[in-house]
Amino acid sequence: MTKKLFKDRDDFWRLICGIIAILGFLLIWHFGTNGTRLGEIMPGPIVILKSFFEAFTQKTAGYTIFGHTFWSLSRVLVGYSVACVLGISLGLLMGRYRLAEAIFRPFYEMIRPIPPIAWISLAILWFGLGETMAYFIIFLSAFNNITINVFMGTKSINQELVGCAKMLGANEAQVFRTVVIPATIPYIFAGMQIGISSSWAAVVAAEMVRSSKGLGFLIVSGMDINNISQIFVGILAIGIVGFLLATIMRGVEGKLCQWNVRGK
Repeated sequence: MTKKLFKDRDDFWRLICGIIAILGFLLIWHFGTNGTRLGEIMPGPIVILKSFFEAFTQKTAGYTIFGHTFWSLSRVLVGYSVACVLGISLGLLMGRYRLAEAIFRPFYEMIRPIPPIAWISLAILWFGLGETMAYFIIFLSAFNNITINVFMGTKSINQELVGCAKMLGANEAQVFRTVVIPATIPYIFAGMQIGISSSWAAVVAAEMVRSSKGLGFLIVSGMDINNISQIFVGILAIGIVGFLLATIMRGVEGKLCQWNVRGK
């Protein structure tokens, strides 16, 4: 009971400190742009917040902020889902089977250091300026993070557990299902959590290259018409949605992996 109370109190003070930090930042921003040279090129927080809430009802290129957010999320869902399936599968195979590691790891290690943004030019040549290009960039961004986490998690499995399972009569498929996968689940969720954040960043970059809807398009559109408030509205929406995605993923991990919750 005492431990739980201390934990709740710690969370409470962490929340208070976060609120104070945000309010302090907004105050500095407000006074820094109020009647100064900075205010000539950058609106204050009151103007930005007003524009942000107006974006819920006012349309830009045919969509409100909800519509642009929906399009960005739908693109992330496609690319991220494919990355999860392929990344988890490849990570498990490379971590468990030496032959798979010998075949696939050299190619993966060559691709992994390359930033997803560097693939945009080739993606345009291969897939054109449609949705597939954005899916490809999002996929690469999440795939790299998911694969390396699952691979390292599989490699870190205590081999004594595998040996005990085989001594009890488990075949390779049963070892994989009852020992390898359960032991790797925390690493899978860690990779998925990093992957969703990187996917969200990648979709914005892809939309800024060529799109007619989405939060990335909202920023580029604001830049084209020199609307600083619209640019900040897009940035604010990106930050809020990115925070919510990470929080949701962490919550899912906490519910499904209560036996191995990582520190906050």
